[in-house]
Amino acid sequence: MKGKEIENLVKKAKRKNSDAFTELMQLFLKDMYKIALAILMNDEDAADGVQDTILACWEKIDTLKNPQYFKTWMTRILINNCNSIRKKTGSRVFCEEYEEPAVYDEYNLELKEALSTLDEKYRIVMTLFYSEGYHIEEIADILKVPKSTVQTRLQRAREKLARDYYGIRKGAQGL
Repeated sequence: MKGKEIENLVKKAKRKNSDAFTELMQLFLKDMYKIALAILMNDEDAADGVQDTILACWEKIDTLKNPQYFKTWMTRILINNCNSIRKKTGSRVFCEEYEEPAVYDEYNLELKEALSTLDEKYRIVMTLFYSEGYHIEEIADILKVPKSTVQTRLQRAREKLARDYYGIRKGAQGL
């Protein structure tokens, strides 16, 4: 779906058109789930985070100033909800406790396992950049951090994955 079509759906949803809102949520459901899973590392908690986000978006859609930033706005709400869930549950998931999602997706299982070894601040940036296709500036806006912080986190995550997952050392050829 093109940007203008999404903006039209957002405008209709702002007028409390439930069909338009449902269509919007269906468009971004997989994206939201991937982001929630990157933060919470648990299928049930990720589903709760997505559900809370859908409800919050419906209740607060009239506060969205610019329809073209709907996905960024929704993602920020999702991240905040996931962080709240993590604080409530006190969930610190370690690699050996990582619960594989019940729903099949197209991701490479080995890469998923490698990403699970990253700290959340690196994992979420990698997910937003590579999986969701956000630009560095957009990620900085969503996470409310400087652009340079996003760039540093991406670089450190790549280096850690190269080192741990691929066995490549810094300065080695091909990196």
